[in-house]
Parts: sequence; C-alpha cells; structure tokens
Amino acid sequence: QVQLVESGGGLVQAGGSLRLSCVASGRASSSAAMAWFRQAPGKEREFVAAISWSGGTRSYAESVKGRFTISRDNAKTTVYLQTNSLTPEDTAVYYCATGARIPSDSPGRYNYWGQGTQVTVSS
Repeated sequence: QVQLVESGGGLVQAGGSLRLSCVASGRASSSAAMAWFRQAPGKEREFVAAISWSGGTRSYAESVKGRFTISRDNAKTTVYLQTNSLTPEDTAVYYCATGARIPSDSPGRYNYWGQGTQVTVSS
C-alpha cells in the first residue's frame, strides 16, 4: 500500500500564492506518475496537473496553465504544486494521486489518493 499526505493548504487572498506538498510513503514508487486534482463544493473532481516519474513530462489543466507549477523530488518521494495568482475559482480541496504509469488527466488511472488539503481563496 501507498500512503499520501498533502499539506500546505490554507486561506489566502486573491492574487496570493500557496505551495502544496504531498509526501508518499509505504510501497511508494518513484517510477510512477503523480498528479494533483481538486474538488470544489458541489462539483466533480477535476484534473489540475500531472508529472512523469522523471519530471520531464508535465501537463496542466487549461484553467491553471501559466499560474501553477508541478514538480517532484523522487529522493523525498514528494510532489509539489506551486500555485500563483490564485482566484476564488481555485477554492477547492486539492488531492494528490499516484500509481499511474504515465501522466494522465483521468482520475481512474491513479491507484492511490491522499485525504486532501483545503485551499480557500478570498476575494
């Protein structure tokens, strides 16, 4: 089993930044793709960003391109999400996921999920 623990969420004003972290433990594999998804109240979970095991391939949702950056440190089995220029529309619970062979925007491709970290952006 793999355990994922997210941190770094909080309350921030519009235009601000947060850096989210997700640490993998257990039978974590540094060869698996990792990703961030988010879910706002009353909405379905949506893809935010994904990264390959090497870090060489990254993909982003159109809504966050140019504002968010995903990165990983395989030595620490950690994935990060730097979020900049936040807007109230970014308010959601952010989830880390892993287990996919390659980066994907489909939640079904990922076997393991964290409990989420709340990001709230005030206007």
